Amino acid sequence: MPSDILERLSHLFALHGATSYEGNRRESVSALNHALQCAQLAEDARADAPLVVAALLHDVGHFVAIDDIGDKDDIDDVHELRGVAVLVRDFPPAVIEPIRLHVAAKRYLTAIEPTYLRGLSPASVHSLAQQGGPFRGAEIARFEALPFAQDAVRLRRWDDLAKEPDRETPGLGYYLALADELRLPARPLAGR
Repeated sequence: MPSDILERLSHLFALHGATSYEGNRRESVSALNHALQCAQLAEDARADAPLVVAALLHDVGHFVAIDDIGDKDDIDDVHELRGVAVLVRDFPPAVIEPIRLHVAAKRYLTAIEPTYLRGLSPASVHSLAQQGGPFRGAEIARFEALPFAQDAVRLRRWDDLAKEPDRETPGLGYYLALADELRLPARPLAGR
């Protein structure tokens, strides 16, 4: 696996981008097309660059999980946390936190908007149950108080819309160039 984050992301998309990441409840687009559509929707909404990059990379954790859990779709792969683990050393919180919170944002939206659940794809409804279902009680206020919660909600809405089979988007290189601009300076290894 390449050590440079952009090379690693390119490698992960090359290996897993053609797949649909929801097991037997497959979405209508590939994982790569979904990521590109999500980034384009963020860009079309005039989101700032970190949120566009978060939109592109929000499901990278599914690629890491594939090797660990295979095709099982009956467990929560905690892809949001796996994605953060891949990205946290290289990107600022404005990229990382919406990714970390995008699953919680789905749970939040299903709790506060009665019509939101009806608009989810079957794969998203299935994963919602595995992820704990709609927030209840104090969970709603706790989520609302988090920094980047509203960015996560915006990302979640683009995530739900980024499933059109024939939508044209810029290529991966276009968005990875934007990600490159946001990378944190390299940190020295411990002990050096």
